[in-house]
Amino acid sequence: MDTANITPQDLAGLIDHTLLKPDATKAQFEQLCREAAENTFAMVAINPYPVKMCAELLQDTGVKVGAAIGFPLGQTTIEDKVAETLVAIGNGAGEIDYVINITELKAGNLAYITDEMQRITDACREHGVTIKVIFENCYLTDDEKRAVAGVAATVRPDFIKTSTGFGTGGATLADVRLMREVVGDAVQIKASGGVRTLDAALEYLAAGVTRIGTSSGLSLLAELRARS
Repeated sequence: MDTANITPQDLAGLIDHTLLKPDATKAQFEQLCREAAENTFAMVAINPYPVKMCAELLQDTGVKVGAAIGFPLGQTTIEDKVAETLVAIGNGAGEIDYVINITELKAGNLAYITDEMQRITDACREHGVTIKVIFENCYLTDDEKRAVAGVAATVRPDFIKTSTGFGTGGATLADVRLMREVVGDAVQIKASGGVRTLDAALEYLAAGVTRIGTSSGLSLLAELRARS
Protein backbone atom coordinates (compact mmCIF):
# COMPACT_ATOMS: atom_id res chain seq x y z
CA MET A 1 0.00 0.00 0.00
CA ASP A 2 1.21 3.50 -0.86
CA THR A 3 1.05 5.34 2.45
CA ALA A 4 2.43 8.69 1.23
CA ASN A 5 -0.97 10.35 1.08
CA ILE A 6 -2.90 8.31 3.61
CA THR A 7 -5.57 10.30 5.44
CA PRO A 8 -6.80 9.81 9.02
CA GLN A 9 -10.06 8.45 7.58
CA ASP A 10 -8.12 5.95 5.45
CA LEU A 11 -6.06 4.80 8.42
CA ALA A 12 -9.07 4.47 10.73
CA GLY A 13 -10.73 2.14 8.24
CA LEU A 14 -7.76 -0.24 8.57
CA ILE A 15 -7.72 -0.38 12.38
CA ASP A 16 -9.33 -2.96 14.66
CA HIS A 17 -9.89 -0.95 17.85
CA THR A 18 -8.96 -3.39 20.59
CA LEU A 19 -10.00 -4.06 24.18
CA LEU A 20 -9.15 -7.59 25.28
CA LYS A 21 -8.11 -7.01 28.90
CA PRO A 22 -9.60 -9.50 31.36
CA ASP A 23 -10.58 -6.73 33.78
CA ALA A 24 -12.28 -4.49 31.19
CA THR A 25 -15.44 -2.82 32.53
CA LYS A 26 -18.75 -2.13 30.84
CA ALA A 27 -17.91 1.57 30.91
CA GLN A 28 -14.69 0.84 29.01
CA PHE A 29 -16.58 -1.15 26.37
CA GLU A 30 -19.04 1.72 26.00
CA GLN A 31 -16.11 4.10 25.54
CA LEU A 32 -14.46 1.72 23.05
CA CYS A 33 -17.61 1.63 20.95
CA ARG A 34 -18.08 5.38 21.15
CA GLU A 35 -14.50 5.94 19.97
CA ALA A 36 -14.90 3.38 17.19
CA ALA A 37 -18.09 5.02 15.93
CA GLU A 38 -16.69 8.56 16.13
CA ASN A 39 -13.55 7.61 14.19
CA THR A 40 -15.08 4.95 11.89
CA PHE A 41 -12.63 2.23 12.83
CA ALA A 42 -13.03 -1.06 10.95
CA MET A 43 -14.20 -2.93 14.03
CA VAL A 44 -13.91 -3.32 17.78
CA ALA A 45 -11.86 -6.39 18.74
CA ILE A 46 -13.20 -7.92 21.96
CA ASN A 47 -13.70 -11.21 23.75
CA PRO A 48 -16.98 -13.07 23.09
CA TYR A 49 -18.90 -12.13 26.25
CA PRO A 50 -19.41 -8.40 25.47
CA VAL A 51 -20.24 -8.99 21.78
CA LYS A 52 -23.99 -8.60 22.22
CA MET A 53 -23.65 -5.35 24.17
CA CYS A 54 -21.17 -3.88 21.69
CA ALA A 55 -23.27 -4.96 18.70
CA GLU A 56 -26.20 -3.04 20.15
CA LEU A 57 -24.03 0.03 20.81
CA LEU A 58 -22.62 -0.03 17.28
CA GLN A 59 -25.86 -0.77 15.45
CA ASP A 60 -26.17 1.33 12.26
CA THR A 61 -22.68 2.86 12.67
CA GLY A 62 -20.93 0.73 10.03
CA VAL A 63 -18.38 -0.44 12.60
CA LYS A 64 -18.26 -4.22 12.99
CA VAL A 65 -17.88 -6.21 16.18
CA GLY A 66 -15.06 -8.76 16.14
CA ALA A 67 -14.91 -11.72 18.52
CA ALA A 68 -11.67 -13.40 19.60
CA ILE A 69 -12.17 -17.18 19.57
CA GLY A 70 -10.07 -19.75 21.46
CA PHE A 71 -8.29 -16.73 22.84
CA PRO A 72 -5.47 -16.27 23.62
CA LEU A 73 -4.04 -19.82 23.79
CA GLY A 74 -5.90 -21.66 21.04
CA GLN A 75 -6.03 -24.73 23.26
CA THR A 76 -9.68 -25.68 22.87
CA THR A 77 -11.09 -28.30 20.51
CA ILE A 78 -12.26 -27.61 16.99
CA GLU A 79 -15.82 -28.28 18.15
CA ASP A 80 -15.42 -25.73 20.94
CA LYS A 81 -14.04 -23.12 18.57
CA VAL A 82 -16.82 -23.67 16.02
CA ALA A 83 -19.47 -23.46 18.75
CA GLU A 84 -17.90 -20.32 20.21
CA THR A 85 -17.80 -18.83 16.71
CA LEU A 86 -21.47 -19.53 16.08
CA VAL A 87 -22.55 -18.09 19.44
CA ALA A 88 -20.53 -14.93 18.77
CA ILE A 89 -22.08 -14.59 15.31
CA GLY A 90 -25.53 -15.10 16.81
CA ASN A 91 -24.82 -12.29 19.26
CA GLY A 92 -23.85 -9.89 16.48
CA ALA A 93 -20.19 -10.52 15.62
CA GLY A 94 -19.36 -9.55 12.05
CA GLU A 95 -15.75 -10.70 12.25
CA ILE A 96 -14.01 -13.64 13.93
CA ASP A 97 -10.33 -13.88 14.94
CA TYR A 98 -9.41 -17.38 16.14
CA VAL A 99 -6.13 -18.80 17.48
CA ILE A 100 -4.77 -21.95 15.85
CA ASN A 101 -3.89 -25.07 17.85
CA ILE A 102 -0.14 -24.52 18.20
CA THR A 103 0.38 -27.93 19.81
CA GLU A 104 -0.90 -29.71 16.70
CA LEU A 105 1.10 -27.44 14.40
CA LYS A 106 4.30 -28.23 16.32
CA ALA A 107 3.47 -31.93 16.05
CA GLY A 108 3.40 -31.50 12.28
CA ASN A 109 -0.30 -32.37 12.18
CA LEU A 110 -1.27 -30.19 9.24
CA ALA A 111 -4.38 -32.29 8.68
CA TYR A 112 -5.69 -31.06 12.04
CA ILE A 113 -4.71 -27.45 11.31
CA THR A 114 -6.44 -27.68 7.92
CA ASP A 115 -9.60 -29.22 9.37
CA GLU A 116 -9.76 -26.58 12.10
CA MET A 117 -9.24 -23.72 9.67
CA GLN A 118 -11.68 -25.13 7.12
CA ARG A 119 -14.49 -25.72 9.62
CA ILE A 120 -14.23 -22.31 11.25
CA THR A 121 -13.90 -20.60 7.87
CA ASP A 122 -16.93 -22.49 6.57
CA ALA A 123 -18.98 -21.45 9.61
CA CYS A 124 -18.09 -17.81 8.98
CA ARG A 125 -18.72 -18.05 5.25
CA GLU A 126 -22.20 -19.46 5.84
CA HIS A 127 -23.08 -16.34 7.80
CA GLY A 128 -21.23 -13.74 5.71
CA VAL A 129 -18.71 -13.07 8.48
CA THR A 130 -15.04 -12.14 8.01
CA ILE A 131 -12.62 -14.79 9.30
CA LYS A 132 -9.06 -14.13 10.53
CA VAL A 133 -6.61 -16.86 11.57
CA ILE A 134 -4.16 -15.99 14.36
CA PHE A 135 -0.79 -17.75 14.06
CA GLU A 136 0.86 -16.41 17.28
CA ASN A 137 4.20 -16.25 15.48
CA CYS A 138 6.30 -15.65 18.60
CA TYR A 139 5.98 -19.36 19.41
CA LEU A 140 6.63 -20.65 15.87
CA THR A 141 9.70 -21.41 13.80
CA ASP A 142 9.87 -19.95 10.31
CA ASP A 143 9.15 -23.40 8.90
CA GLU A 144 6.01 -23.64 11.07
CA LYS A 145 4.91 -20.18 9.95
CA ARG A 146 5.33 -21.23 6.33
CA ALA A 147 3.44 -24.46 6.95
CA VAL A 148 0.36 -22.82 8.46
CA ALA A 149 0.47 -20.03 5.87
CA GLY A 150 0.49 -22.76 3.23
CA VAL A 151 -2.67 -24.20 4.75
CA ALA A 152 -4.23 -20.74 4.64
CA ALA A 153 -3.27 -20.35 0.98
CA THR A 154 -5.38 -23.45 0.30
CA VAL A 155 -8.31 -22.82 2.67
CA ARG A 156 -8.36 -19.08 1.96
CA PRO A 157 -9.73 -17.41 5.07
CA ASP A 158 -10.08 -13.65 4.67
CA PHE A 159 -7.01 -12.84 6.78
CA ILE A 160 -4.05 -14.42 8.49
CA LYS A 161 -2.85 -12.60 11.58
CA THR A 162 0.54 -12.35 13.26
CA SER A 163 -0.26 -12.38 16.95
CA THR A 164 -2.74 -12.18 19.81
CA GLY A 165 -0.84 -9.46 21.66
CA PHE A 166 -0.74 -11.77 24.69
CA GLY A 167 2.27 -13.89 23.68
CA THR A 168 5.98 -13.28 24.20
CA GLY A 169 6.14 -11.07 21.11
CA GLY A 170 3.96 -9.25 18.63
CA ALA A 171 4.02 -8.39 14.95
CA THR A 172 7.29 -8.08 13.05
CA LEU A 173 7.97 -6.94 9.52
CA ALA A 174 9.97 -10.13 8.89
CA ASP A 175 6.93 -12.24 9.76
CA VAL A 176 4.62 -10.17 7.59
CA ARG A 177 6.97 -10.57 4.64
CA LEU A 178 7.25 -14.32 5.22
CA MET A 179 3.48 -14.69 5.41
CA ARG A 180 2.98 -12.59 2.27
CA GLU A 181 5.58 -14.65 0.41
CA VAL A 182 3.54 -17.81 1.06
CA VAL A 183 -0.04 -16.59 0.56
CA GLY A 184 0.59 -13.99 -2.13
CA ASP A 185 -2.56 -12.01 -2.81
CA ALA A 186 -4.91 -14.89 -1.95
CA VAL A 187 -5.26 -13.93 1.73
CA GLN A 188 -4.98 -10.57 3.49
CA ILE A 189 -2.68 -10.03 6.47
CA LYS A 190 -3.40 -8.43 9.82
CA ALA A 191 -0.57 -7.17 12.03
CA SER A 192 -1.32 -7.22 15.73
CA GLY A 193 0.67 -6.89 18.92
CA GLY A 194 2.95 -3.95 19.67
CA VAL A 195 1.83 -1.61 16.88
CA ARG A 196 1.83 1.57 18.92
CA THR A 197 3.35 4.28 16.72
CA LEU A 198 2.33 5.80 13.42
CA ASP A 199 5.68 5.02 11.83
CA ALA A 200 5.29 1.33 12.76
CA ALA A 201 1.75 1.23 11.40
CA LEU A 202 2.81 2.82 8.12
CA GLU A 203 5.69 0.35 7.76
CA TYR A 204 3.29 -2.57 8.12
CA LEU A 205 0.88 -1.10 5.61
CA ALA A 206 3.72 -0.54 3.15
CA ALA A 207 4.70 -4.20 3.65
CA GLY A 208 1.26 -5.34 2.53
CA VAL A 209 -0.79 -5.44 5.71
CA THR A 210 -4.44 -4.43 5.22
CA ARG A 211 -5.59 -4.47 8.85
CA ILE A 212 -3.90 -3.45 12.11
CA GLY A 213 -5.03 -4.63 15.52
CA THR A 214 -4.13 -2.14 18.23
CA SER A 215 -5.35 -0.45 21.39
CA SER A 216 -3.43 2.66 20.26
CA GLY A 217 -5.72 3.63 17.39
CA LEU A 218 -6.56 7.05 18.79
CA SER A 219 -2.92 7.99 19.25
CA LEU A 220 -2.06 6.78 15.74
CA LEU A 221 -4.75 9.04 14.30
CA ALA A 222 -3.57 11.94 16.47
CA GLU A 223 -0.01 11.47 15.17
CA LEU A 224 -1.21 11.45 11.57
CA ARG A 225 -3.36 14.56 12.06
CA ALA A 226 -0.41 16.36 13.65
CA ARG A 227 1.68 15.68 10.53
CA SER A 228 -0.98 16.89 8.11
